[in-house]
Amino acid sequence: MAPDPLTPPQRRALTDLRAKSLPREDPERLTAHLRTVHDAVSQLEARVATAGIIATEPLFWAQVRAAALLHDAGKIAESFQRQLEPGGEPWGERHEVLSLAYVDLLAPATAWSAQERLLIATLVASHHRPLHAANSLGGGKPALARLYNAGTRWDQAFGRPPGPDCRPQVPRGLHQELLAWLAGFLRTEPAPPAPGDPTTAARARLLLDEVLTAWREPVKAHTGLIAVLAQGALTLADHAGSAHVELQTHIPLPLDYLARLPHTPHRHQQDAANTTGHLVLIAPTGSGKTEAGLAWAARQLTTMPGLPRLVWTLPYRASLNAARHRFERTLQPEAGQERPDIGLLHGALARTLLTEALEDDCCGPTKDDARKARARANAMRLFTQRLRVATPHQLLAAAIAGPTHSSVLLEQANSLFVLDELHAYDPETFGRLCAAMRLWEQLGSRIAVLSATLAPPLLAIVDETLHHPVTCHRAALGTAPVRHHLVVDDLSLTDPDSLERLETWLDESHSVLVVTNTVTTAQDLFTKLADHARQTRPDDPDAAMLLHSRFKNRDRDSIESRLLARHPERRPGEPHHRGGLVVATQTVEVSLQLDFDRGAVDNAPVEAVAQRAGRVNRLGLHPDGAVEFRVHRTDGHRPYDPGAIEAAWSALTTLVEEGVTTLSEHDIDRLLHLAYDTDWGHDWARRARQARDGFTTEFLTFTDPFHDRTEHAKTLGDRFDTVEVLHHDDKDEYRQLAIGRSADPLLAAGLLIPLRYGQLKTYNATFDRALGIHLIDGQYDPVLGLRAPVEPETIL
Repeated sequence: MAPDPLTPPQRRALTDLRAKSLPREDPERLTAHLRTVHDAVSQLEARVATAGIIATEPLFWAQVRAAALLHDAGKIAESFQRQLEPGGEPWGERHEVLSLAYVDLLAPATAWSAQERLLIATLVASHHRPLHAANSLGGGKPALARLYNAGTRWDQAFGRPPGPDCRPQVPRGLHQELLAWLAGFLRTEPAPPAPGDPTTAARARLLLDEVLTAWREPVKAHTGLIAVLAQGALTLADHAGSAHVELQTHIPLPLDYLARLPHTPHRHQQDAANTTGHLVLIAPTGSGKTEAGLAWAARQLTTMPGLPRLVWTLPYRASLNAARHRFERTLQPEAGQERPDIGLLHGALARTLLTEALEDDCCGPTKDDARKARARANAMRLFTQRLRVATPHQLLAAAIAGPTHSSVLLEQANSLFVLDELHAYDPETFGRLCAAMRLWEQLGSRIAVLSATLAPPLLAIVDETLHHPVTCHRAALGTAPVRHHLVVDDLSLTDPDSLERLETWLDESHSVLVVTNTVTTAQDLFTKLADHARQTRPDDPDAAMLLHSRFKNRDRDSIESRLLARHPERRPGEPHHRGGLVVATQTVEVSLQLDFDRGAVDNAPVEAVAQRAGRVNRLGLHPDGAVEFRVHRTDGHRPYDPGAIEAAWSALTTLVEEGVTTLSEHDIDRLLHLAYDTDWGHDWARRARQARDGFTTEFLTFTDPFHDRTEHAKTLGDRFDTVEVLHHDDKDEYRQLAIGRSADPLLAAGLLIPLRYGQLKTYNATFDRALGIHLIDGQYDPVLGLRAPVEPETIL
């Protein structure tokens, strides 16, 4: 039962103090919460250890532990305790500010140096809000410097409120009990009170002023980064302690991964498994790059401190679920579990959960308390697993830092990052990723780059970005057999002659892959060809399928599962033609192990053309030998840079003019050389370097670590031109799945649709602040996906 409200004459005992208003029947005690968060720091230390820059601060974890013990001590305040009671009035003050008094009281007894005392106090003060606003207007929640200033009446806020019946905020006896308990936990004795000692309110005021002064002006980048990592450690420990969730120690990747493969590993897979440190691996599609990347990661696990985390990054959000399901099928679950626990949480929902998890009880108990508790538990799904899949945008959200995202930055220390298909990015995104690689290395992490096509300028930029050596391995020539007969076609895919050829292939029972550069073209082509494909396979429910990024995540999951079942990699000796049509966009280029008899694609950057070819006669096992793969001229360039399209077309036509009709590894290298040894290619490299250095300066140099950086969130989204949206029709279901009683973040993410920022206006997007997400209009169909809203007819 919830405790009855206390009448003024009653005296609280230490065991009466509560940290939360939940669970209602027995709210969590303050001392229990402080102990839990303190213990959670040890789990983080076991995972991250003293990797990278943390090793330069020997007392890093000791200071975080001290801050964890003291971070909520200010909840002793009588007004805070009363607001937790049913019907309690909001206090209106910040408990973390009062907690500073206990930092000040215990500092002499613990022999903390002035620098240690300052960092501990800073972590305590900043674990919910920034210390300073970014500018005159601020960005998110009001900073502490705005809330507490020369006009603050400290004695009323933290001493004895006015009125004859008001008790002091910190009764003397209770104060001595808590102080003794904290000192005992720190294995020290507090100094006995002496006449003339400052009051707790005065101590809080003086130490807050010291903290605000220390971080008002920019500091050295090294100092700032250490401070942000420490803030991340405390906020993550607070998330874990509040949610009562422990970090996993099991990783689904066995250390002897390569030895467990059911076939003799390729040479490049063995080379990857024998590499310690950063890796670049260039190998053809279908030659086992993923297995090589996992073998490299298994090797690193034995040569790094702590319990490293493995983060597998992919260029498209639409590819994340396919990669996650693949790892679930092939890696090792923890004892007693049916499948490996692979972390995945889409970006928009992740931001919502992290923000809500940060909310505390300073506004009193509300109907949203249960929602906030669920958000804390669900936010921990961002962190608990040791293997996760993500996009670079999700990882670079760490640049926002602050109380909300500094925990994301800490989790990037002592980690393994596999950047799959690094070639798929525009120069600006590639440059920002290189900036992140440089930061990850500083945090003691290691990086592997996997690609079937990595042009020399890209390799050079990666190598110059990282301080430690980068080992580069290439698959041996001939690793992949000759798979394609290349045809360069001046007609567009939508030309009647092109459509007739596709129908002929379907009539001949070939399985046909058509890849376009835009969703709209894919939808239009599918509409024109689907009925013909179904007529050729009347008993096949998946005779015609469409895949692009503008599906709800859960619908795309279903489509991908059916695709993998319908068009798997061809097995040796499989003679028959499979039939069936798949029309897709770039989403088919990554993570999906598909295999088709014929392919026709829009002209695209060389790397994209090679990836599309990798889905046609994938393993070279087609009974006809090399099969036809056609690249069609496009009428436009979107979504690519026009220079990339022109360079690719010039390279392809040059190759054909030289008499080349295959698309081997050697041919692809030749295409890359031709495409990048152009004015466009030289400009690409310049833009990538410029983006790398600019992103480092603007986002990844933490010289103002405790200023409000929430404005960075929008800027970061704009830079990546990516956003996840929700259709108006799904709003109620999303609310229940995201924050309802039966909340499940993965199910909620299943309703989201990826869009580019520039497309929001097309879909009449509005931002729902309660849900933290854009709501859109438009026609949605589970077969065709999202289409633009129909313009109403105008009668003149």
